[in-house]
Amino acid sequence: GARDLVTRADFTAGGATAMREVLNRIPGVMAPENNGTGSHDMALNFGVRGLNPRLAARSTVLMDGVPVPFAPYGQPQLSLAPLSLGNMDAVDVVRGGGAVRYGPQNVGGIVNFVTRAIPATSAASVDMQTEHAASGGLKTTSSLMAGGTLASGLGAVLLYSGVRGEDARDHSGTRIDDFMLKTQYRMNSAHKFTATLQRYDGEADMPGGLSRADFNADPYQSTRPKDRFWGHRNLVSAGYEYKPDATRQLSVLAFQTETLRSGYLDQGSFVSLSPRDYTVRGIETRFTQGFRWAGARHEVGAGHRYVSEQSEEFRYRLPSSSAALPSASSPRDRHTQGQTQAHALFIDDRINIGNWTIVPGVRVEQIRSSQQNLLSGARDAGKYRPLLPALNVMYYVNDQWNLYASTDSSFGTVQYSKMATAVTSGSVAPEKARSYEVGTRYDSGALRAELGLFSMTFSNQYESNQQSNSVYARGKTRHLGLEGGVHYDLGSALRAMKGFGVYASYAYVDASILEDGPNKGNQVPFSPRHKAAFGVDYQAGAWKAGIDGTLQSSQFADNRNTVAESAAGNNGRIPGYMLWNLRGSYSLGPAYGNVRLGAGIKNLFDRRYFTRSFDDNNSGLYVGQPRTVFLQLSAAF
Repeated sequence: GARDLVTRADFTAGGATAMREVLNRIPGVMAPENNGTGSHDMALNFGVRGLNPRLAARSTVLMDGVPVPFAPYGQPQLSLAPLSLGNMDAVDVVRGGGAVRYGPQNVGGIVNFVTRAIPATSAASVDMQTEHAASGGLKTTSSLMAGGTLASGLGAVLLYSGVRGEDARDHSGTRIDDFMLKTQYRMNSAHKFTATLQRYDGEADMPGGLSRADFNADPYQSTRPKDRFWGHRNLVSAGYEYKPDATRQLSVLAFQTETLRSGYLDQGSFVSLSPRDYTVRGIETRFTQGFRWAGARHEVGAGHRYVSEQSEEFRYRLPSSSAALPSASSPRDRHTQGQTQAHALFIDDRINIGNWTIVPGVRVEQIRSSQQNLLSGARDAGKYRPLLPALNVMYYVNDQWNLYASTDSSFGTVQYSKMATAVTSGSVAPEKARSYEVGTRYDSGALRAELGLFSMTFSNQYESNQQSNSVYARGKTRHLGLEGGVHYDLGSALRAMKGFGVYASYAYVDASILEDGPNKGNQVPFSPRHKAAFGVDYQAGAWKAGIDGTLQSSQFADNRNTVAESAAGNNGRIPGYMLWNLRGSYSLGPAYGNVRLGAGIKNLFDRRYFTRSFDDNNSGLYVGQPRTVFLQLSAAF
């Protein structure tokens, strides 16, 4: 189905330092400025095909196949996303067609962040980028890589990525340290062992939302000096791969993550401290067998994944009038423990016959979740077993051109925070959706193009309101759209244009509420109908340059599609905007340590734009990134 791979070369050339900058290059994906309780660099907000981008709660997010959320079933929001762009080789996004092999939360696609590979020989590199915004603020991002592989097949690489500095907003200081150690041992051509350790640690101020009056006075100020976030994650994973020949492969991946996320938040009459601890353990086994039968080539894949989650969440509070901040000895109004035991089974068969590839498959999830309120004694629990069939078909017109179609069943689990307020204990119902897509791809080397149509229907969609600590049902929604992209090497057609390339992408998404009631037919909140990107690249020897633009249409913040803006700034129409970026680089070559110098300007014309946080405790207006100059320095050894 629809799939995009953005490589390290792509996001380095564009000066990207945040994941949202990479994801926004992909048609059908919207990654707004971080806002609300995710208004810091450690959070990740994005939505696929008209789904609410708040903390990426409706997509399966992985890093090298390991779930990124601190509780992938019970609390999949990415208010802490332990991902650093400096440690990545690629971002792989499947917008549809992958729900059989991956889950849960696969209704919003599957995003796998691929970390830097272990070098085949001894190698090291260093990358640094400094950004300065027109309104102030200086931020530096750095990354290091050192590793290699011995003749015995033993290899290792040490990765580090760090962030220091401030954004354009006041009260936005950030510190992030992300260390990774990856090892592998290839015993022989059939056996390979891998292991990964990660320590991600960070803290950041949260500038918060602004009222309309405060935004007009100074959109870069902060009126929430107490809001702050911090957290860390420890990851250990170990894998084994057995591939004796080209027809068989067995892989096993075991992992454990321990996560703390905490912070201070001004909630009006009181300031809260909300430490939350999560432990996730899992093991996933996959087996693939290829064979010929009945005149066709088959590749049957089967797998099982077991995940165990435990969570413990507290909230301590002091009156806002107090000069002190709350601590673990302050009065508390929340102490909950959550547990999940989940098994997932899948099987599919890739059938190649003539010019056709047909892949039927099915995924079954068996989930038991519960949450215990240790203050009141209340317990909420649910168990469910969704059956998720899928069918993917591809027809190869020739070696350059293919046609595809697919249909998938997807689901998202009911989260711990929604159990007590959304459902009756024992009758938990997950969000469910059915997706269809058809499209075509063409790749001749000089010309790459893709065009697709999609339809996705939710049977029941929930949203949570932080301010009232409640959950409401949006109900049935339908997401229809078109996605397309093209990249053309002009030099292949005109010698005078050698080194020039042009590209463009476009997505149209009609996300509508179908549930009977006053909001029927309205646009789903935070889902712009139009999104486009376009640009020109040029390369001549060691020189590279480019200019690109992005366009996004207007959207709404609530189910009612309210146009008039509220005084608090949290509601009302969000106008569309168009931005331009300029960049260039020069590589000195091997004689000078492969040093590369780069520079660029984001938001070249300093276009003022904003987004809103609607129902978070720090809701309001959030200004977009102003004109920002960046400088890059990298070297490889």
